[in-house]
Amino acid sequence: MRHLATAFAFLAAVAGVVDARPGPSAPVAHERLVALQGGQNFRDLGGYRTADGRIVKWGLIYRSGAMNALTPADFATLAQHGLRTVCDLRDTRERTKAPVNWPTGHAPAVFADDYDMSGAMRELADPALDGAKARALMQRTYADLPFRFAGQYRRMFAELAAGHAPLAVNCSAGKDRTGVAAALLLTVLGVPRATVMQDYLLSNRYFDPARAAAQDPNTAAFTQRLPADAVKALMGVEPAYLDAAFAAIAARPGGLAAYQRDQLGLDPATVRRLRDRYLTRG
Repeated sequence: MRHLATAFAFLAAVAGVVDARPGPSAPVAHERLVALQGGQNFRDLGGYRTADGRIVKWGLIYRSGAMNALTPADFATLAQHGLRTVCDLRDTRERTKAPVNWPTGHAPAVFADDYDMSGAMRELADPALDGAKARALMQRTYADLPFRFAGQYRRMFAELAAGHAPLAVNCSAGKDRTGVAAALLLTVLGVPRATVMQDYLLSNRYFDPARAAAQDPNTAAFTQRLPADAVKALMGVEPAYLDAAFAAIAARPGGLAAYQRDQLGLDPATVRRLRDRYLTRG
């Protein structure tokens, strides 16, 4: 029976509804996907169980796609959630083409860096890009993401360590740059790799490429000119993509421990502080 309860807790957390272990009070339901009219892939990272038996707290760490299409009702919802900090991983061009008009008085602190990803976009313009080439491109991209975005990931962790939550991290689709960010967050909190992968793969359920193309000119720009198999590879997520990111980290001297220390600025005391802030006993 204990094994069945453990399996239920894992499956519920991944699917989006999780409760504490049976007790005298009724279980509390939580939604993995935050329902937003103009949102895209806006998900709560709460509910996942760590290797030491604790659970990531709900309502404190979110991951999302672009938020430029949020409605007044959506902004009100996020204000009710107490959203305090946003780490926007989009490049300068993406943010200029699809700005987020946060309402005065309820705007979170938004952190973003000016940089240019036009080189990567040129690769997407290759007329010979098919599904196989697109998947290879994605794996190369993921191997680079932990290092190219280390500074922005480091700032995200610093904001969380300082208690500036609830925090949301986003990019355009909320699956690649944000997918690595979320995977690193859950890993640092002690969530096992299999669960980290399950969360990553939920973008195949919650990210809608057609809706994204309608909402975000950055997405529409290249999905309209690529063959269907290439679009599928680029707009979805696959285990090999995230595996490439962690393999690239592991291949560097010192592996993941050195990456967390040197690239993310996470010493043991900071990791303990993060776990004390964002984990609870289940």
